[in-house]
Amino acid sequence: MKVSKIFRGDRTIWVVFLLLSIISLVEVYSSIGLFAYSQNGVGSPTSLFFKHLFIVIATWVVVILASHVNYRYFSRFSLMGFWISVVLLAVVLMMGGRWFHLPVVGQFQPSEVAKVMLVLFIARQIALKKEQTDDLGTFLSLLIYIVGVVVLVLPENFSTAALIFLSCYLMMLFGGVNRKWWWRLFLAGVLVVSVGLAIAYMRYDKGTQAEAEKTEQILERSTTWGHRIHSWLQPNPDELSQENMARMAIARGGILGKGPGNTVHARLMTQAHNDFIYAIIIEELGMVTGILVLVLYSFFYFRCIRLAWRCKGRFGALAVAGFGTMIYLQALANMCVAVGVLPVTGQTLPFISYGGTAYLFLGCGLGVIQSVAADVYDEKKEEEVVPEPEEEGAVITDDTNIEKQE
Repeated sequence: MKVSKIFRGDRTIWVVFLLLSIISLVEVYSSIGLFAYSQNGVGSPTSLFFKHLFIVIATWVVVILASHVNYRYFSRFSLMGFWISVVLLAVVLMMGGRWFHLPVVGQFQPSEVAKVMLVLFIARQIALKKEQTDDLGTFLSLLIYIVGVVVLVLPENFSTAALIFLSCYLMMLFGGVNRKWWWRLFLAGVLVVSVGLAIAYMRYDKGTQAEAEKTEQILERSTTWGHRIHSWLQPNPDELSQENMARMAIARGGILGKGPGNTVHARLMTQAHNDFIYAIIIEELGMVTGILVLVLYSFFYFRCIRLAWRCKGRFGALAVAGFGTMIYLQALANMCVAVGVLPVTGQTLPFISYGGTAYLFLGCGLGVIQSVAADVYDEKKEEEVVPEPEEEGAVITDDTNIEKQE
């Protein structure tokens, strides 16, 4: 079987995914040591690396399988998947945690499932309402779905909630919703979030962290947000914090880095394999590789937007734009934290950080992107082989199929 038959879709995106996976395997193996020993003997660096390797391979299988599925089927599945993810979010919130502990799988984060399902669901809703996208009622109905998921995620993970909202809210703009109301709410949201974070910062007091544990959950999390903003705005250079270690790792790496496996600061950071892996990449492989990683994500996003523009159906175009935006924004957030441009967010570096639920479900999103790409390129080949100028415009798009499903 030809390789092109297996890896359907955009070849450039496959190459980007391959390079990110290789960087991931090298850097996770190099940086996971302290985290492994901090788990009270639960796992060794080698065993955790092979667990990550298994997740990476499983993600590749998921992406390949998804790329062979007609992407229009994801529209129908999104309806059920969305409500399942909402139920999972509600259950884990009532349990007072962020994840379920499952055998073999380990930690399972419902918020990662919700990220994928909400993108597909919003793309479906906009495609179904293509004639009413400019109506205020459509704008409000889409907003209710997005805010509903965000409210369930927010108490335990502000950064993920913000990422979900911004990605899906941008999808609404791409889908042609009422722009007047879109910009009004966007500016109002920026104001509310800014005021909220300012309040969290002002109420933060190192001496009251123990008392915060006795308060309601949302107030406890606001203390965490306040601490992160405080550490970002008023860093203590003498503190051996994750943030300071990341800065030192970047400074030590220089232009070309110290070489794979020669990290010093990863041995002192429990999150070197996860939230701060970008700093370890620069320490070992240099600023040149750090810039290359940024270029890879940027080129990936460019290819997604190009695919969305070429896709004739609204569902496929919006799904690609939504997943591309989400992955790119998450990558930017992680890299900005590592270099000190943003306070700590807890966002992983897509397809590079240590694998888990986030890695696998982002792979599902990538599989949808490649499924759309395969459809776009297959359609282009058919037009080149059998040109039918008189049939132009008589193309059955995914919108038509979605309406038939309804």
